[in-house]
Amino acid sequence: MAVVASAREGLYAAPRATVLQLRAPRLTTRELEANAIELVSASAVPVLISSRCDVALAGGAAGVNLPERDISVHDARQLLGHRMIGRSVHSVQSAVEAERDGADFVIFGPVWTSESHRDARPAGVEALVSVARALRIPVIAIGGVTEERIAECHAAGAAGYAAIRLFQ
Repeated sequence: MAVVASAREGLYAAPRATVLQLRAPRLTTRELEANAIELVSASAVPVLISSRCDVALAGGAAGVNLPERDISVHDARQLLGHRMIGRSVHSVQSAVEAERDGADFVIFGPVWTSESHRDARPAGVEALVSVARALRIPVIAIGGVTEERIAECHAAGAAGYAAIRLFQ
């Protein structure tokens, strides 16, 4: 399967990866489930499914990452129990709400201009600092992360970073 092959290549290219997120919005539910099952069984690191609690459960994934517009963290927790739940956020207020509602981590951004979200206005490093200071849960920086910016993410208080093209 192309999605799983791409993930394997990504792990090979990015040996520091500690979590994989399967995001394939164009696949049917059955295709996504099949990819999730294969990726979970092949991955040495936990796999999260983007936006799909049902597929995370069916595929045996470690959890989900939910966009702000998606199901509430509270409702996802009812479905997933102790599995990991992350929330993608774009503001301090949304980050605080996600933590209050039971998210295990937040993904904040885009911090910088990003090829994968060209229309999104970058929040900047100062906003990343504000989010990291406001929370007790881990904050993951996303959007325009480059090898040169990794240290800046950590200095801003991020526990880590997410990147699609960093090692391609």
